Amino acid sequence: MFLNPLYILFSLPALILGLWAQSRVRSAFAKYSKVRAASGMTGAQAARKILDANGLQSVMIESVPGNLSDHYDPRSKTLRLSQNVYGTPSLAAVGVAAHEAGHAIQDKDHYAPLALRSTLVPTVQIGSWLGPIIFLAGLFMVNIFGTTLAWVGVAVFGLTAIFAIVTLPVEFDASRRAKQLLVSTGVVDTQEMQGVNGVLDAAALTYVAAALQGIMTLLYYSSILLGRRR
Repeated sequence: MFLNPLYILFSLPALILGLWAQSRVRSAFAKYSKVRAASGMTGAQAARKILDANGLQSVMIESVPGNLSDHYDPRSKTLRLSQNVYGTPSLAAVGVAAHEAGHAIQDKDHYAPLALRSTLVPTVQIGSWLGPIIFLAGLFMVNIFGTTLAWVGVAVFGLTAIFAIVTLPVEFDASRRAKQLLVSTGVVDTQEMQGVNGVLDAAALTYVAAALQGIMTLLYYSSILLGRRR
């Protein structure tokens, strides 16, 4: 059922966009990882300067393993940077680090989409796998429950799509803040912003692809149920 031509029709646009976005991210990061920031600051140093400039001296910065595993943890108020970002004085590194620092500033400012996304995390972790199971069970037991149980599965999975949509303004705003702060704090100059833009704009596309995938999957599930009603 999930590999039928209709599913391919619904999922193909998001799949193509996702693959293209990932390719752009890898290419941009690889390219600008080789371009040293004129300030000589590493990702960790850039993040520290931006955080301190915004009164966030209490936010800790840690190095973590993995490739582009960078993230901000609002619970522990900790900014975690991958090793190739933490200690590298490149345009790619300071761009990624500044983006994550942008999330810390959002947290300080009580940015509503970030708070909503944080609230959704526990339900999304369950809904992403439980929703399709309930949906499939509902199709098998349609003679007992009608389409009600399957629609419950659609609603549960829908939390994943909502999370992906809410993530868009969170990530776009963090990049916007990062670009402004990198220049205003002197980490990079305006000429170097081309490299930073290349990395952050490519990363933004991956979130667009994730949102599109969630929406198209919901539409696919819904089309199956609406088709059964007809």
